[in-house]
Amino acid sequence: MANCIIAQSGGPTSVINSSVVGLLKANKDLGIYDKVYGGLNGIQGILAGNIIELSSFSDDEIETFRYTPSSGLGSCRYKMKKLEESTEEYDKLLELLKVNDIKAFFYVGGNDSMDTIAKLGKYAKETGLDIKFIGIPKTIDNDLMFTDHTPGFGSAAKFIATSTLETYLDASVYINNGIFILETMGRDTGWLAASSTLARIDNKPVADFIYLPEVAFDIDKFLNDVNNKFKKQNKVFIVVSEGLRNSEGKFITEVEKQAHDTFGHAQLGGVGSYLKNLIINSGITTRVKSLELGVLQRCAIHCASDIDLTEAFDAGYSALKFSNEGNSGYMVGIKRESNSPYKSSHFLIEADKIANNVKYFPKEWINKEGNNIKEEAFEYFSPLVFGAPNLKIKNSLPKFKTFNK
Repeated sequence: MANCIIAQSGGPTSVINSSVVGLLKANKDLGIYDKVYGGLNGIQGILAGNIIELSSFSDDEIETFRYTPSSGLGSCRYKMKKLEESTEEYDKLLELLKVNDIKAFFYVGGNDSMDTIAKLGKYAKETGLDIKFIGIPKTIDNDLMFTDHTPGFGSAAKFIATSTLETYLDASVYINNGIFILETMGRDTGWLAASSTLARIDNKPVADFIYLPEVAFDIDKFLNDVNNKFKKQNKVFIVVSEGLRNSEGKFITEVEKQAHDTFGHAQLGGVGSYLKNLIINSGITTRVKSLELGVLQRCAIHCASDIDLTEAFDAGYSALKFSNEGNSGYMVGIKRESNSPYKSSHFLIEADKIANNVKYFPKEWINKEGNNIKEEAFEYFSPLVFGAPNLKIKNSLPKFKTFNK
């Protein structure tokens, strides 16, 4: 008997469950494993013995699960110790897998999750265990190296671009309009904020300025740009990433208590409010509003991209096939074959090359003033937001299914 297990880790996305369903479908089609287990709350939950048999659920439940946002198996932010420090957790996890006759472990996650896959793959090989470890990419941040993009990003980009259009129209209804600031996620990179360049009316971008972490933020230049634009058109629409940094590489604002998550990442937010106060205090205008999109960027399935949902599914499907070919310690990567018609394919990349690395937004796609985005980015983003999912509806609202109860 040979079984496999899949779990989710890190921040959710609106399409992360589709990767789980893709893997289940692949096993149903190919019959590689007898049972497909789900680990609840990632590595942390598996270590506590929280495992369910996903392959025992009905097709209808699994199909509903596919169109459910956020991590339906539960997630965790759990960092395993370095192998040199202690192998206790690794030994416990591998023993749990052996007891359940699990021959393949799949982890849907981002940078830190691929670090886990790399460590487990290495340790299993060193100890002679025939267990395959495969990473399935997900992150709305789109900051994983080597893959063209990550499942989850396209839907977040579509939500951001849609919200940009809607809030722009809302902020433009008066004779005397003010300044509107839209804040997106993006601690280290500007992919999310940059996707707002998709928001266009009559082929003209509605955002006057887009600021990313990849360009050092100059407060004086920012105020001068905004002042000149406001005098010219009596309204300004600005999109900013939460991770804006100054010339010294420091975040222009952080939570006062300097909160960090379990991986040591600064807990950011409030950049829009900070810039709002800068504008008001500078005397440009008192009519300034800021909106932080927050977690809606990663759970708004009602505004998801069908391409994104499909690619998340396909990544899970390919992961199962790759495991059957004897691969371990790898992540499934996405290669863009063409833009029009849009086509992509899969390849394997060593997980340790993904771990602890960041794919930044290309500086050559940022204008020379450092306050907006070039057309090359528009061409890159466009195919990723195509289509809308056909959600299951109950009582006029989306019908969802989760397994992490």
